[in-house]
Amino acid sequence: MKSRIAKFGLGQVVRHRKFPFRGLVFDIDPEFSNTEEWWLSIPEGQRPSKDQPYYHLYAENSETEYVAYVSEQNLLPDETGEPLRHPQIDEAFVRSEDGGYHPRVLRPN
Repeated sequence: MKSRIAKFGLGQVVRHRKFPFRGLVFDIDPEFSNTEEWWLSIPEGQRPSKDQPYYHLYAENSETEYVAYVSEQNLLPDETGEPLRHPQIDEAFVRSEDGGYHPRVLRPN
């Protein structure tokens, strides 16, 4: 497998290409790094390739918040500028005046 450079970065807000949810990127795998069982649970005709970046998202839809693992091919930039409500975002990110999210800087004691 040949890994590609990630199209999206930490703190970027993205939306799913097919499903009605969006989320904040909090981690990136350069290629698929979940279980084979998880990958095989995706219907064969919709199963994304493993040789692309996969993103861990603090995700939300109109009803709930959750953590999602999504292939790059299924993501688009979210350009709504709307804030996210996922409760874990504040633990690791700060929202800036321009509406973007930036990782919190941990300061040593």
